[in-house]
Parts: sequence; C-alpha cells; structure tokens
Amino acid sequence: MWKLIAFSVIIVALCVFFMCIQIIFKKHGHFPKTHVSSSKEMRKRGITCVQSQDRQARQDNPHAVKEIL
Repeated sequence: MWKLIAFSVIIVALCVFFMCIQIIFKKHGHFPKTHVSSSKEMRKRGITCVQSQDRQARQDNPHAVKEIL
C-alpha cells in the first residue's frame, strides 16, 4: 500500500515539474494568459468575457432619461 502511495506521489510530482519546466527555467517565465480579454483576435472582434460585460451593464448610463414617479 505504501509503495503505491509513494509511486503516485512521485508520478504527480514529476508531472507538475514537467508542466512547469518552461516557467521555472525561462528568464521571465509565466503562465500563459488564457483569459478572453488577453487575446488580440477576440478583442479585435469585440468579444469580451462575462465579467467585463456584467461590469459594463452595471454602469450608470449618462444618457438615460430620468423617470418621474
């Protein structure tokens, strides 16, 4: 049982190391940006993420007509 747990921990550690090898050994290594707003093509097409759309929708419209109750 302990051999299996030790083997599993070693395999997971190796996988994490190999996934991070570029980040660890590159001079200015960082994780790739996968956010929609980080993509130049998405911004060119006007596609934004849900969080940005929600933030824009919550802003007050300066051109809105005030209703009198």
